[in-house]
Amino acid sequence: MPQHKSAEKALRQSEKRRLRNRMFKSRVKTEIKKFLSYLEAGDLEKAEMQLRVAQSLLHRGVSKGIFHKNKAANKISKLFKRLNQAKAKAASQAVAEA
Repeated sequence: MPQHKSAEKALRQSEKRRLRNRMFKSRVKTEIKKFLSYLEAGDLEKAEMQLRVAQSLLHRGVSKGIFHKNKAANKISKLFKRLNQAKAKAASQAVAEA
């Protein structure tokens, strides 16, 4: 247990921050999972819209200090790569059918 008043306050603050960060990270993960489920279902329009939501949340997390900017950039890059691969696959299937 903290021995000084300032240490008690620091403990309270860090706990509040920890819970806020945890909640925010959980929300980001949920939005990414939604994106991946749309991608899996083949609904590219909804997937693209959902990716924009996830991208926005990741950028917001960087500005709040929850994520490192490179971590967010890498995550966004990988998600866009998945989307572009799915689009290319859909386009090649459309050409093959025609």
